[in-house]
Amino acid sequence: MSDLKNAWEHKYITTNGLKLHYVTQGTGPLMLMLHGFPEFWYSWRHQIPEFAENFQVVALDLRGYNDSEKPKAQSAYIMDEFIKDVAGVIKGLGHEKCVLVGHDWGGAIAWCFADAHPEMLDKLIILNLPHPAKFSQGLSTPQQLLRSWYMFLFQLPMIPEFLLQAFDYQPIAQTIQGTAVNKNAFTESDLAAYKNAAAKSGALTAMLNYYRNVFSHFLPSKNWEIINVPTLMIWGENDTALGKELTYGTDAYVSNLQIQYIPNCGHWVQQEQPQLVNRYIRDFLVI
Repeated sequence: MSDLKNAWEHKYITTNGLKLHYVTQGTGPLMLMLHGFPEFWYSWRHQIPEFAENFQVVALDLRGYNDSEKPKAQSAYIMDEFIKDVAGVIKGLGHEKCVLVGHDWGGAIAWCFADAHPEMLDKLIILNLPHPAKFSQGLSTPQQLLRSWYMFLFQLPMIPEFLLQAFDYQPIAQTIQGTAVNKNAFTESDLAAYKNAAAKSGALTAMLNYYRNVFSHFLPSKNWEIINVPTLMIWGENDTALGKELTYGTDAYVSNLQIQYIPNCGHWVQQEQPQLVNRYIRDFLVI
Protein backbone atom coordinates (compact mmCIF):
# COMPACT_ATOMS: atom_id res chain seq x y z
CA MET A 1 0.00 0.00 0.00
CA SER A 2 2.91 2.40 0.64
CA ASP A 3 3.88 2.41 -3.06
CA LEU A 4 0.30 3.19 -4.02
CA LYS A 5 0.10 6.03 -1.51
CA ASN A 6 3.21 7.53 -3.06
CA ALA A 7 1.61 7.38 -6.50
CA TRP A 8 -1.61 9.26 -5.77
CA GLU A 9 -1.95 12.93 -4.85
CA HIS A 10 -4.13 14.77 -2.36
CA LYS A 11 -5.66 17.95 -3.75
CA TYR A 12 -8.51 20.40 -3.19
CA ILE A 13 -11.02 22.00 -5.51
CA THR A 14 -13.58 24.73 -4.85
CA THR A 15 -16.97 23.96 -6.33
CA ASN A 16 -20.47 25.23 -5.57
CA GLY A 17 -18.98 27.49 -2.90
CA LEU A 18 -17.25 24.66 -1.02
CA LYS A 19 -13.68 23.42 -0.74
CA LEU A 20 -13.64 19.69 -1.42
CA HIS A 21 -10.76 17.29 -0.93
CA TYR A 22 -9.92 14.55 -3.40
CA VAL A 23 -7.26 11.99 -4.21
CA THR A 24 -6.14 11.63 -7.80
CA GLN A 25 -3.87 9.48 -9.92
CA GLY A 26 -3.31 9.11 -13.66
CA THR A 27 -4.05 11.20 -16.73
CA GLY A 28 -6.61 11.04 -19.51
CA PRO A 29 -10.41 11.05 -19.47
CA LEU A 30 -11.97 11.66 -16.06
CA MET A 31 -13.21 8.81 -13.87
CA LEU A 32 -14.92 10.36 -10.84
CA MET A 33 -15.60 8.15 -7.81
CA LEU A 34 -18.17 8.96 -5.12
CA HIS A 35 -18.10 7.08 -1.80
CA GLY A 36 -20.87 6.22 0.65
CA PHE A 37 -21.61 6.28 4.39
CA PRO A 38 -19.67 6.08 6.68
CA GLU A 39 -16.66 6.19 4.36
CA PHE A 40 -14.53 8.69 2.44
CA TRP A 41 -12.26 8.61 -0.63
CA TYR A 42 -10.34 5.71 0.92
CA SER A 43 -13.06 3.21 0.02
CA TRP A 44 -11.72 3.39 -3.57
CA ARG A 45 -8.13 2.51 -2.61
CA HIS A 46 -8.26 -0.70 -4.66
CA GLN A 47 -9.68 1.02 -7.74
CA ILE A 48 -7.64 4.23 -7.96
CA PRO A 49 -4.35 2.66 -9.14
CA GLU A 50 -6.17 0.05 -11.24
CA PHE A 51 -7.80 2.60 -13.53
CA ALA A 52 -5.12 5.32 -13.36
CA GLU A 53 -3.45 3.56 -16.29
CA ASN A 54 -6.22 4.81 -18.57
CA PHE A 55 -7.96 7.65 -16.72
CA GLN A 56 -7.47 10.63 -14.52
CA VAL A 57 -9.03 8.94 -11.50
CA VAL A 58 -10.49 11.28 -8.90
CA ALA A 59 -11.86 9.89 -5.63
CA LEU A 60 -13.77 12.68 -3.92
CA ASP A 61 -14.51 13.32 -0.27
CA LEU A 62 -18.19 14.29 -0.44
CA ARG A 63 -19.19 17.51 1.28
CA GLY A 64 -19.16 17.02 5.03
CA TYR A 65 -16.78 14.06 4.92
CA ASN A 66 -13.16 13.71 6.01
CA ASP A 67 -11.12 16.65 4.67
CA SER A 68 -13.86 18.32 2.63
CA GLU A 69 -15.62 21.41 3.95
CA LYS A 70 -18.49 20.76 6.35
CA PRO A 71 -21.35 23.27 6.19
CA LYS A 72 -23.16 23.46 9.52
CA ALA A 73 -26.66 23.95 8.16
CA GLN A 74 -28.66 20.75 7.71
CA SER A 75 -30.15 22.31 4.58
CA ALA A 76 -26.74 22.10 2.90
CA TYR A 77 -27.05 18.33 2.59
CA ILE A 78 -29.68 17.93 -0.12
CA MET A 79 -29.48 16.25 -3.50
CA ASP A 80 -29.63 19.48 -5.52
CA GLU A 81 -26.42 20.63 -3.82
CA PHE A 82 -24.68 17.27 -4.29
CA ILE A 83 -25.45 17.41 -8.01
CA LYS A 84 -24.00 20.94 -8.24
CA ASP A 85 -20.88 19.74 -6.41
CA VAL A 86 -20.31 16.97 -8.96
CA ALA A 87 -20.93 19.21 -11.96
CA GLY A 88 -18.49 21.76 -10.54
CA VAL A 89 -15.81 19.13 -9.96
CA ILE A 90 -16.07 17.82 -13.53
CA LYS A 91 -15.84 21.30 -15.05
CA GLY A 92 -13.30 22.55 -12.51
CA LEU A 93 -10.92 19.74 -13.41
CA GLY A 94 -11.11 20.78 -17.04
CA HIS A 95 -13.45 18.09 -18.37
CA GLU A 96 -16.79 18.15 -20.14
CA LYS A 97 -17.70 14.55 -19.30
CA CYS A 98 -16.67 11.70 -17.04
CA VAL A 99 -17.17 8.08 -16.18
CA LEU A 100 -19.10 8.43 -12.92
CA VAL A 101 -18.74 5.69 -10.30
CA GLY A 102 -20.80 5.70 -7.11
CA HIS A 103 -21.34 3.42 -4.13
CA ASP A 104 -24.04 3.72 -1.45
CA TRP A 105 -24.76 7.46 -1.02
CA GLY A 106 -22.31 8.11 -3.83
CA GLY A 107 -24.47 5.80 -5.93
CA ALA A 108 -27.60 7.78 -5.03
CA ILE A 109 -25.87 10.98 -6.11
CA ALA A 110 -24.65 9.31 -9.30
CA TRP A 111 -28.19 8.14 -10.22
CA CYS A 112 -29.58 11.63 -9.68
CA PHE A 113 -26.70 13.26 -11.54
CA ALA A 114 -27.35 10.98 -14.52
CA ASP A 115 -30.99 12.05 -14.45
CA ALA A 116 -30.08 15.75 -14.25
CA HIS A 117 -27.00 15.88 -16.51
CA PRO A 118 -26.78 12.87 -18.84
CA GLU A 119 -24.81 15.00 -21.29
CA MET A 120 -21.94 15.13 -18.80
CA LEU A 121 -21.52 11.36 -18.56
CA ASP A 122 -19.79 8.89 -20.84
CA LYS A 123 -20.75 5.92 -18.66
CA LEU A 124 -22.35 5.32 -15.28
CA ILE A 125 -21.27 2.68 -12.75
CA ILE A 126 -23.35 2.04 -9.63
CA LEU A 127 -22.37 -0.24 -6.75
CA ASN A 128 -24.97 -1.47 -4.25
CA LEU A 129 -27.46 1.34 -4.49
CA PRO A 130 -30.77 0.88 -6.29
CA HIS A 131 -32.30 3.39 -8.64
CA PRO A 132 -34.18 5.92 -6.46
CA ALA A 133 -37.54 4.83 -7.89
CA LYS A 134 -36.80 1.21 -6.96
CA PHE A 135 -35.68 2.20 -3.46
CA SER A 136 -38.88 4.20 -2.92
CA GLN A 137 -40.88 1.16 -4.01
CA GLY A 138 -38.83 -1.06 -1.72
CA LEU A 139 -39.61 1.08 1.32
CA SER A 140 -43.26 0.15 0.91
CA THR A 141 -42.38 -3.46 1.81
CA PRO A 142 -41.91 -4.73 5.39
CA GLN A 143 -38.72 -6.53 4.37
CA GLN A 144 -36.92 -3.38 3.19
CA LEU A 145 -38.32 -1.26 5.99
CA LEU A 146 -36.67 -3.63 8.46
CA ARG A 147 -33.40 -3.48 6.53
CA SER A 148 -33.56 0.33 6.57
CA TRP A 149 -34.21 0.71 10.31
CA TYR A 150 -31.08 2.84 10.74
CA MET A 151 -32.45 5.52 8.40
CA PHE A 152 -35.25 6.18 10.87
CA LEU A 153 -32.87 6.19 13.84
CA PHE A 154 -30.73 8.78 12.07
CA GLN A 155 -33.69 11.21 11.93
CA LEU A 156 -33.30 11.82 15.66
CA PRO A 157 -31.24 14.79 16.87
CA MET A 158 -27.99 14.16 18.78
CA ILE A 159 -28.67 10.53 19.70
CA PRO A 160 -27.11 9.03 16.54
CA GLU A 161 -23.99 11.16 17.03
CA PHE A 162 -23.73 9.95 20.62
CA LEU A 163 -24.11 6.33 19.61
CA LEU A 164 -21.66 6.41 16.69
CA GLN A 165 -18.86 8.11 18.62
CA ALA A 166 -19.09 5.73 21.59
CA PHE A 167 -15.99 3.77 22.54
CA ASP A 168 -13.70 5.83 20.32
CA TYR A 169 -16.00 5.55 17.25
CA GLN A 170 -16.03 1.77 17.40
CA PRO A 171 -19.59 1.63 15.95
CA ILE A 172 -18.17 3.10 12.72
CA ALA A 173 -15.75 0.21 12.42
CA GLN A 174 -18.43 -2.29 13.41
CA THR A 175 -20.84 -0.92 10.81
CA ILE A 176 -18.30 -1.69 8.11
CA GLN A 177 -16.59 -4.88 9.20
CA GLY A 178 -19.56 -6.31 11.05
CA THR A 179 -21.80 -6.25 7.98
CA ALA A 180 -19.14 -7.51 5.56
CA VAL A 181 -19.10 -11.11 4.37
CA ASN A 182 -15.35 -10.98 3.77
CA LYS A 183 -14.31 -9.48 7.09
CA ASN A 184 -10.64 -9.94 6.22
CA ALA A 185 -11.08 -7.22 3.59
CA PHE A 186 -10.61 -4.65 6.36
CA THR A 187 -7.39 -4.40 8.33
CA GLU A 188 -7.12 -2.63 11.65
CA SER A 189 -5.45 0.21 9.77
CA ASP A 190 -8.39 0.45 7.37
CA LEU A 191 -10.90 0.59 10.21
CA ALA A 192 -8.81 3.18 12.04
CA ALA A 193 -8.85 5.34 8.91
CA TYR A 194 -12.66 5.29 8.83
CA LYS A 195 -12.92 6.07 12.53
CA ASN A 196 -10.45 8.94 12.23
CA ALA A 197 -12.35 10.45 9.29
CA ALA A 198 -15.65 10.30 11.21
CA ALA A 199 -13.99 11.87 14.25
CA LYS A 200 -12.99 15.06 12.43
CA SER A 201 -14.75 18.17 13.69
CA GLY A 202 -18.27 18.43 12.30
CA ALA A 203 -18.02 15.29 10.19
CA LEU A 204 -20.39 13.01 12.07
CA THR A 205 -23.31 15.43 12.06
CA ALA A 206 -22.65 16.28 8.42
CA MET A 207 -22.67 12.60 7.46
CA LEU A 208 -25.94 12.04 9.31
CA ASN A 209 -27.53 15.10 7.72
CA TYR A 210 -27.59 13.23 4.40
CA TYR A 211 -30.11 10.89 6.03
CA ARG A 212 -31.98 13.65 7.83
CA ASN A 213 -32.95 15.11 4.47
CA VAL A 214 -33.51 11.81 2.67
CA PHE A 215 -37.29 11.70 2.95
CA SER A 216 -37.82 15.32 1.92
CA HIS A 217 -35.14 15.76 -0.77
CA PHE A 218 -34.26 12.35 -2.23
CA LEU A 219 -37.07 9.83 -2.01
CA PRO A 220 -40.20 11.86 -2.86
CA SER A 221 -41.91 10.42 -5.92
CA LYS A 222 -41.15 12.06 -9.25
CA ASN A 223 -41.34 11.20 -12.90
CA TRP A 224 -37.90 9.81 -13.59
CA GLU A 225 -36.57 10.20 -17.11
CA ILE A 226 -35.17 7.12 -18.82
CA ILE A 227 -31.37 7.18 -18.43
CA ASN A 228 -29.74 6.61 -21.80
CA VAL A 229 -26.17 6.62 -20.47
CA PRO A 230 -24.61 3.12 -20.67
CA THR A 231 -24.89 1.86 -17.09
CA LEU A 232 -23.27 -0.95 -15.11
CA MET A 233 -24.65 -2.06 -11.73
CA ILE A 234 -22.45 -4.22 -9.50
CA TRP A 235 -24.24 -5.79 -6.55
CA GLY A 236 -22.94 -7.74 -3.58
CA GLU A 237 -25.77 -10.19 -3.03
CA ASN A 238 -25.48 -10.40 0.77
CA ASP A 239 -26.06 -6.72 1.46
CA THR A 240 -27.68 -6.46 4.90
CA ALA A 241 -29.10 -2.99 4.24
CA LEU A 242 -30.34 -3.24 0.65
CA GLY A 243 -32.03 -6.34 -0.70
CA LYS A 244 -31.07 -7.77 -4.08
CA GLU A 245 -34.71 -7.53 -5.14
CA LEU A 246 -34.29 -3.75 -5.32
CA THR A 247 -32.33 -4.27 -8.54
CA TYR A 248 -35.16 -6.11 -10.27
CA GLY A 249 -36.87 -3.96 -12.88
CA THR A 250 -34.12 -1.35 -13.06
CA ASP A 251 -34.17 -1.73 -16.85
CA ALA A 252 -37.48 0.19 -16.80
CA TYR A 253 -35.43 3.28 -15.91
CA VAL A 254 -32.20 2.61 -17.84
CA SER A 255 -32.14 1.90 -21.56
CA ASN A 256 -28.65 0.35 -21.69
CA LEU A 257 -28.10 -1.62 -18.49
CA GLN A 258 -25.76 -4.39 -17.38
CA ILE A 259 -25.96 -5.98 -13.92
CA GLN A 260 -23.22 -8.09 -12.34
CA TYR A 261 -24.15 -9.89 -9.11
CA ILE A 262 -21.41 -11.02 -6.76
CA PRO A 263 -22.39 -13.89 -4.42
CA ASN A 264 -20.99 -14.23 -0.90
CA CYS A 265 -20.31 -10.49 -0.80
CA GLY A 266 -21.79 -7.73 1.32
CA HIS A 267 -22.53 -4.05 0.89
CA TRP A 268 -18.88 -2.96 0.71
CA VAL A 269 -18.48 -4.69 -2.63
CA GLN A 270 -15.48 -2.82 -4.09
CA GLN A 271 -13.53 -3.48 -0.90
CA GLU A 272 -14.68 -7.04 -0.23
CA GLN A 273 -14.14 -8.26 -3.80
CA PRO A 274 -11.87 -5.64 -5.42
CA GLN A 275 -10.35 -7.83 -8.11
CA LEU A 276 -13.73 -9.01 -9.36
CA VAL A 277 -15.21 -5.51 -9.21
CA ASN A 278 -12.23 -4.13 -11.11
CA ARG A 279 -12.59 -6.82 -13.75
CA TYR A 280 -16.28 -6.10 -14.26
CA ILE A 281 -15.60 -2.37 -14.54
CA ARG A 282 -12.72 -2.91 -16.96
CA ASP A 283 -14.85 -5.20 -19.14
CA PHE A 284 -17.65 -2.64 -19.15
CA LEU A 285 -15.26 0.13 -20.16
CA VAL A 286 -13.54 -2.11 -22.74
CA ILE A 287 -10.06 -0.84 -21.98
